[in-house]
Amino acid sequence: MVAAAVGLTGMLSLSGCDLAPAYQAPHFIVPDSWSGQEPFAKATPADTQLPADWWRLFGDPELDALEEKAIAQNADLQAAAERFTQARSLVMKARADLLPHFGMAFGASDNKQSADALFRYKGAITQTDEFYGGLASWEPDFWSEIRNQVRMSKYAAQEKAADFAGARLSIEADLASDYVALRGYDAQEAIYRRSIAYFQKAVDMTHTQLVNQAAPKLDLARAQNQLYITQAAELDLRAQREVTEHAIAILTNTAPESFHIEPRDDFSFRDITVPGGMPSELLQRRPDIASAERVMAQANRSIGVARAAFYPHISLNADGGFHANGFDLAKLANSMWSYGATASMPIFEGGLRRASLQYSWSAYRETRDDYRSTVLSAFREVEDELSRTRLLRAEDARLKQAVGTALDMQDMTMTLYKGGLSDYLGAIVAQEAALDSRITEVQVAARSVQATVALIRALGGGWTQTQLPTPDQTMTFSPLQYGGIDTPKPSGGIESQNPEQFENLVTGTSSPGIQTNRTTQP
Repeated sequence: MVAAAVGLTGMLSLSGCDLAPAYQAPHFIVPDSWSGQEPFAKATPADTQLPADWWRLFGDPELDALEEKAIAQNADLQAAAERFTQARSLVMKARADLLPHFGMAFGASDNKQSADALFRYKGAITQTDEFYGGLASWEPDFWSEIRNQVRMSKYAAQEKAADFAGARLSIEADLASDYVALRGYDAQEAIYRRSIAYFQKAVDMTHTQLVNQAAPKLDLARAQNQLYITQAAELDLRAQREVTEHAIAILTNTAPESFHIEPRDDFSFRDITVPGGMPSELLQRRPDIASAERVMAQANRSIGVARAAFYPHISLNADGGFHANGFDLAKLANSMWSYGATASMPIFEGGLRRASLQYSWSAYRETRDDYRSTVLSAFREVEDELSRTRLLRAEDARLKQAVGTALDMQDMTMTLYKGGLSDYLGAIVAQEAALDSRITEVQVAARSVQATVALIRALGGGWTQTQLPTPDQTMTFSPLQYGGIDTPKPSGGIESQNPEQFENLVTGTSSPGIQTNRTTQP
């Protein structure tokens, strides 16, 4: 008896034993600075972090309104929020195994036998049976198996929170990039319209000269060909704009048929300097890196769960109540109870648990490899966008100079042609050069702004790992709470919303420059 008590005391003393390996995220040796950041001015300490609403840096109210609507109503983002809520509920489900389980049982029956039945029990023909009682069970978590499963669930919820941040950043960046592309199409279409008007005048002029026998018919054919090709190019550009507009509509939870953004001729976005910070800071800024790290932490805890399977598992059970024939239960003589404990321990299972342990170690090493790959990909994306941003800005500056010279060349050749000092072929070449340089300049300007958006995205878009909910903040209710569980309180800035309020895909939320009824463009 003493030995049993000593053994039980020893096992209880091990109730805090954690069999998971000590966990620490990898510490990578990274460069001190970005290789492509030299052209960018160093930010002051107050400007080293991007704001959460980073798109406002571009100074476009219409973009601001679209971003706000997408964040509030985008279906994919709200689905990501629900996945976080579901992960939080799994935390509570895993935590329930740490607590004792209580239940009730009751019932009654009324039985009658046939008086003529063969081999009938020689007793009362009718008999009643009633019982009620309580049940209790609890499994002491000696080897932290349950606690490690709870920790894994908490880390999984944090992973979903990081995934939500990544989904939000992706939607914000996709919308900004599409909006920049759409404004680029607007500026190109304005150039095409002006060029078409210019080419139409050229056709009229060559036709007049042909009538006056001052120009050959070939000049008129060349002028008309150039006009028709430019008109066709404008129609192709309109198709690209409409497709981009449809993509923006979907991001803002609006049917494309009910969505339209008024075009504008100028392409103007504020030229911003993106604070890159130190490369080592990227590990705390990227949601995908935070998500990969939480997966790695879960895999570490799964080793502890696999190890716990080698040790004895003990379960405590008790039940009691009243059981009697007839409606006469509440008597001490009719009371009944039982309690006991069960213990199980594997002896030989052909390597089943060793295989599980080996698998958990390999899975953990795989997550470390995946984490390193995610980090390297993040560094590559930042360097790529730094290079694109720097070189596209320089390219755009050169193209602006080329546009000026091309327009001068166009005006000079047309003046020479009108005076009969040059043939129309020279004028055609100059006109094509002017149109191509202007279109190319707008395209590169749009790509430059899109590269800035991509750089912001690669840097995490103002998000930091401190915004993740703590493990305890992933829990949604207390053990004795039974109300208000349909929609848990927000955690980590992530809130579940009623999807029914967003099912009107026609009206949407109005904002300046955004129409909810499509108008056909001429």
